[in-house]
Amino acid sequence: METESPTAPKPIFAAFDLIGRRSALRILWSIRKGPLSFRALEAEADTNPATLSARLAELREAGLVELSGGYRLTKTGNEFVALLKDWRPWAKKWAAQGREG
Repeated sequence: METESPTAPKPIFAAFDLIGRRSALRILWSIRKGPLSFRALEAEADTNPATLSARLAELREAGLVELSGGYRLTKTGNEFVALLKDWRPWAKKWAAQGREG
């Protein structure tokens, strides 16, 4: 079994790189309740077709999103969105301190 160096958490860096790309989190959050068509997702995520297409390709390749009756979260994507929900209390507290973007 390969062990990961505590100074180089490559999987978490790769995950943050992916979800930190423009509109990636908005896309995932937008489809958390069910599938959306490309056009509906474009409006919901408030992005343009080129960015949406690029992010969807990346999220599909990463196994977070699939196309089946619209764009929807995979099991892995749902697990990730569940983690985001756990961050809400922290984010609200942080935003209340005037530290958001």
